[in-house]
Amino acid sequence: MQRHGLLIILSSPSGAGKSTLARRLRAWDPHIGFSVSATTRSPREGEEHGREYYFYDREAFEDMVEKGELLEHAEVFGNYYGSPVAPVKKAIEEGHDFLFDVDWQGGQQIRDSVLGKYVLSIFILPPSISELERRLVSRQQDSLEVIENRMKASRDEISHWPEYDYVLINDDLNETEAHLKTIISAERMRISQHPHLVDVVRDLNREFEERE
Repeated sequence: MQRHGLLIILSSPSGAGKSTLARRLRAWDPHIGFSVSATTRSPREGEEHGREYYFYDREAFEDMVEKGELLEHAEVFGNYYGSPVAPVKKAIEEGHDFLFDVDWQGGQQIRDSVLGKYVLSIFILPPSISELERRLVSRQQDSLEVIENRMKASRDEISHWPEYDYVLINDDLNETEAHLKTIISAERMRISQHPHLVDVVRDLNREFEERE
């Protein structure tokens, strides 16, 4: 009895933990697909094309936008990011969940897309702004200038929390992970995710009629 897949959106300001939580969710359920984003930014050390991101120049990326090949896209800190639509549509139709690690702009575009009815959106908040900054510095991925820009952008990012279905405060990573699993497990059981239930109830009513 196949259900519809969920299109799971995780959003947060940079450094709040959404990427770590996304990896943990996929380890918990390897059947959850992960949207590998396309981007125009340069690869970081150890990143490979098609694994962390699909790396394109701006002309190639804009061509994908023009052809409607992206479910969502946005320009963030001078670089384009976007999600290819084809693998997501296929997975949802086959009953598989798909996970997106995107900012609020990407989340909004996905909710407004043709696949919006399958969306489960979750926003991750940091416990404090000082802790958010500490995490950005400690991960040693960005320059101080980039960190400063991310901190400035975080206020606007956080302001979009009411647009999401669920909001979690990531004070304790293990606890937040447990809450995410509970949410996803419950959402998988929603009536709207199980179109086959109409046939099940029809068969039950037929049995009643046969007993009369």
